[in-house]
Amino acid sequence: MLSINPKDIPTSKLHGYLLGAVAPRPIAFASTIDKEGNPNLSPFSFFNVFGANPPIMIFSPARSVRDNTTKHTLDNAEATKEVVINIVNYDIVQQMSLSSTMYPKGVNEFVKAGFTMLPSDEVKPFRVAESPVQFECKVKDIIYTGEEGGAGNLIVCEVVKLHINEDVLAEDGSIDQYKIDLVARAGGSYYSRARDGFFEIPKPLTTLGIGVDQIPEEIRNSNVLTGNNLGMLGNVEQLPSDEDVNNFAKEHTQFVGISTEKKHTFAQEYLQNNDVESAWKVLLIK
Repeated sequence: MLSINPKDIPTSKLHGYLLGAVAPRPIAFASTIDKEGNPNLSPFSFFNVFGANPPIMIFSPARSVRDNTTKHTLDNAEATKEVVINIVNYDIVQQMSLSSTMYPKGVNEFVKAGFTMLPSDEVKPFRVAESPVQFECKVKDIIYTGEEGGAGNLIVCEVVKLHINEDVLAEDGSIDQYKIDLVARAGGSYYSRARDGFFEIPKPLTTLGIGVDQIPEEIRNSNVLTGNNLGMLGNVEQLPSDEDVNNFAKEHTQFVGISTEKKHTFAQEYLQNNDVESAWKVLLIK
């Protein structure tokens, strides 16, 4: 295990470790204007949503690690207290990357990256028409974490209006995670296309799982089952009844009388197919 005191390494190296480990990160494609009304557009991956009532988003245009300069986005947010956060999907990721080029102040990244400027309803900065979801925001606060290169500047935004492209909606009106096709930022030059890696885990909040501590010790200490496997087994509200297990055994005689290791292996195969109930029945066969 490599153990590091952040103060013992250069900021640039620490920056790389942080971005490589805390990933993937959502992208705030932030549109602002300066006091003269000049548009600016830039992406930031220090970003997330922090509340729904009121709806709060926070992103951080950090000070440059290389030369300790501040971003035009920060300067504009300080001056006008308004920003539009546009969401980035796969269809616009290359253009988004181009817009991150360090163009001089006053250069319009909408034009440079080939985006369409769409007027907002409640704030002055423009929206990115090609973005699937756009959040018009008022800047509530800016939290400065330091004055050296690499220091963050947390721009706390309240959403005053949002716009959603209907093409990314499911039949029930929610955002379809496959249709929206989001991308996220990772370390180095890497990005992640979210929908290529989707998998579902039932939320424990909707059920009261028995917990890993209630799993029989023989199963808990398995040499086959992983921590993820045990987490799935512990997320059930109750174990199958003896009658259900016996009926399952009659229908699957191949699981009767086998070694513990083989039983755990078969149970793991069911878990890999998200069939937790059958996995439990295999494990509980006498």
